[in-house]
Amino acid sequence: MYQQSKNIRVTVGICVKNSEVTIKEALDSVLNQNFPHDLVEIILVDGFSEDQTLEIIETCLSKTDIQSKILKDNMGLGQARQIIVDQATGDYIVWVDADMVISEGFILEQVKFMDQTPNAGIAKGKYCIRPDVENDTLVATLENVEFLIYTMNEGKTEAEVLGASGCIYRTQAVREIGGFDKSFTGAGEDNDIEYRVKSAGWAKYITNALFYEKRRQTWRSLWQEYFWHGYGWPALLRKNRYSVNIGKIFPLVAIAMEVVRLPKAYLLVRQKKVFLLPFHYIFKRTAWILGLLSCRLAISS
Repeated sequence: MYQQSKNIRVTVGICVKNSEVTIKEALDSVLNQNFPHDLVEIILVDGFSEDQTLEIIETCLSKTDIQSKILKDNMGLGQARQIIVDQATGDYIVWVDADMVISEGFILEQVKFMDQTPNAGIAKGKYCIRPDVENDTLVATLENVEFLIYTMNEGKTEAEVLGASGCIYRTQAVREIGGFDKSFTGAGEDNDIEYRVKSAGWAKYITNALFYEKRRQTWRSLWQEYFWHGYGWPALLRKNRYSVNIGKIFPLVAIAMEVVRLPKAYLLVRQKKVFLLPFHYIFKRTAWILGLLSCRLAISS
C-alpha cells in the first residue's frame, strides 16, 4: 500500500446523465477501493439529469470519507471531461462511466503501473465479463466478447482508440497537449485526445486491472449507441483524418478481421453464439455508417 500523504494521487472522473439504474453500482465500486481514500478525489459532471441520478449520487457520497465534487454541464462530453481535467488535483485521472464497475484493486493496480511506467500517458484496464452474464441477452453477450478480445493482451498497444472508460490518464500528459477538445459534443473526444497524447510521444498500454460494464441488452439500444458514434465521426475526421485507420472500417476488411478472431472468441467463452460476431459487426457498422451520413446531411443542409 502507498504511504499516507496529504497529496491527492488520483482523481476519479465521472461524466453522467440520466443513469439512475446503474450509477449506484458504479459509485459503490469506486468507494470500495482498497487504495487509500485520503489520496483520492471524485469529480462528477452531471449533464442535467432528469431522473433520480443526482439524488442517488448525493446519497452515496454522503457515506464516504473520499473528497468529492459535483458539477453540472450539458455542452457535451468534450467539455464535461475537460471540466474534470481543469478541476483535477491528482497525478492521474481514472475515468469511470456510469454503467461501469471497477474491481476492488483497480485504482491501486493502475496507479502502480503508471508509477512504474514513466512513458505511459494512458493505460486501460482489462475488460472482464460481468458475474451475472448468464442473465444477459445475445446482444450483450456478443458485445462482451468483443471487448474481452480487445483488451486481452497486456502491454503496450497500438490500438487507435481505447475509449476513456476503464482508463487511467497521466494528468501531465493530458494538460501538456491542451486537454480535451470542447467542440466534441458527441462521440470522438476520447479518440481525439488519445491520438494527440500518442503524437506527443506518450505510450498507451493495457494493464491487468479488471473492470466490467453493463452492456446494451437490446438490438435497438445497440443500434442507437453506434448511430451516435457514427454521428460524431465527421467532427473527428475534420480535425485530423489520420486519427483513425479508415481502411479497417471498410466492410470486407472488417468482416474478414472478425472471422479470423472467431476461434479465439470461442476459446475464451466456449459458447457457439460467438459465431454470430460477424453479423453483430455488420449490424453495428450499418448503424455507424447511417449515423455518419446523417451528420453529413445535417452539415450540408
